[in-house]
Amino acid sequence: MTGADEPQMPLEPRSAARLSAVQALYQMDLAQTDLNDVIGEFMARRFGPKAEDPALADADRAFFTDLLKGVVRRQREIDPIVDQQLAQGWRLTRIDAILRAVLRAGVFELLERTDVPARVVINEYIKVAHAFLSEDEPKVVNGVLDKLARRLRANELPPAR
Repeated sequence: MTGADEPQMPLEPRSAARLSAVQALYQMDLAQTDLNDVIGEFMARRFGPKAEDPALADADRAFFTDLLKGVVRRQREIDPIVDQQLAQGWRLTRIDAILRAVLRAGVFELLERTDVPARVVINEYIKVAHAFLSEDEPKVVNGVLDKLARRLRANELPPAR
């Protein structure tokens, strides 16, 4: 996330949970790792006082687990929603696996975590995208999540002009 010489500042608990959830979804996607195994690995080695990455040590564990389980539970619904928002000729299966994980987690939050304002969801996943991806992909995250938020949470955001 940062250069090797820079000290890593702890993230806010939910921000750390989002970043970790995207890492876990990526791992599950590429390695076909079981949901419960990934949750167990993160709880044992990535969170808490003995965390491998101090920036993620204070992650909100319940929020992390909710994100992972929710994305897995609703993936058959989430993927077509994302597919419809991507540029013509692009499909979710064709994009980078980490970008796919970011979009899935963001869409899940927009669909189900109505306790989190839509603008917060969009901003948080843009930050997550910046942690892993180049300039173009965070713009994709912004565009896709913004369009979906305006549709899924029309009461929170004005229509696009």
